[in-house]
Amino acid sequence: MEQRNAMDAPKNHYDTLGVARDATADDIRKAYRRLARKYHPDVSKEADAQSRMREINEAYDVLGNADKRVEYDALTERNRRGAAMGGGEGFAPPPGWEEGFSFFRSGGPGAGADAPDLGAFFSDLFGAGSASPSGSNARRRAHSAAGEDRHAALEVPLEFALSGGEREIQLQAVEVDASGRPRPVTRTLQVRVPSGVRPGQRIRLAGQGMPGLGGEPAGDLYLEVHIAPHPIYRVDGRDLVMDLPVTPSEAALGAEVEVPLPGGGAGQVKVPPSARAGMQLRLKGRGLGGDLYLVLSIAMPPVDSAAVRAAYEQLAQATAGFDPRREMGARNRAATAA
Repeated sequence: MEQRNAMDAPKNHYDTLGVARDATADDIRKAYRRLARKYHPDVSKEADAQSRMREINEAYDVLGNADKRVEYDALTERNRRGAAMGGGEGFAPPPGWEEGFSFFRSGGPGAGADAPDLGAFFSDLFGAGSASPSGSNARRRAHSAAGEDRHAALEVPLEFALSGGEREIQLQAVEVDASGRPRPVTRTLQVRVPSGVRPGQRIRLAGQGMPGLGGEPAGDLYLEVHIAPHPIYRVDGRDLVMDLPVTPSEAALGAEVEVPLPGGGAGQVKVPPSARAGMQLRLKGRGLGGDLYLVLSIAMPPVDSAAVRAAYEQLAQATAGFDPRREMGARNRAATAA
């Protein structure tokens, strides 16, 4: 496998998701969902599904977050300008930043006039930077500064989010050795995930951010929780949503059907008579601190036997006066007359 060093360009997350650089947030979200349905290891038959899903999650973690996307665009643009000018003005981000780290202050970019100049800090740390007096002053200030906070994504399966527990994670980070040179390291951390954790919820690991300079304390590591795509359930805030197919007779006459429950087991739910596709049934308290919503769909039995064909023919005769498209025709005539 090709190895990348610290001066290589960051991964092109736009290419990974198949969107343009000016794509809207909605375009990015739709592209992620489409690719997740194709490559999620639980449902995909693609040979490289696991590695592709990892790249897709990585790209969406950056582009799906407005602050991280602004920072990523700025970094890639500076890297491009530096390469075009022979490397004199650009600098590559620390190794592994695209694995989930986002190097900005807790308040976001531009969080205050007195905040350290991160561009000068990293330019000094990685051997690039301006020779201007203001750049020199910024570098001197960086030698005595509290460590910056780090931000990373933590993806967990839905079942783990429901139950919570300890999880071991490995993150790519940068450490400064005794000679003052940066080097990439892999850090292993134990994270306690609370039960019922929701997408977007952050877990703080004190002192696990960037090391401080000049004896100042290290920053913190903030893990933003993502729920991995699930083959059955969809996450909607604190709620879960599941499609529930029912037969025509169950929808028409009503029935009690068995449904799988999040976290394991099964439960019984009553489908009311005259139920329609799109109707929602609610199981209270079966979500991520919220509820489980069941969206009904009508599953038509295949005509694979003479008995089924005869049943359909009998139904057609019994409902000969029913026209499901009658209202469509009335609306069309009204629109034409207008």
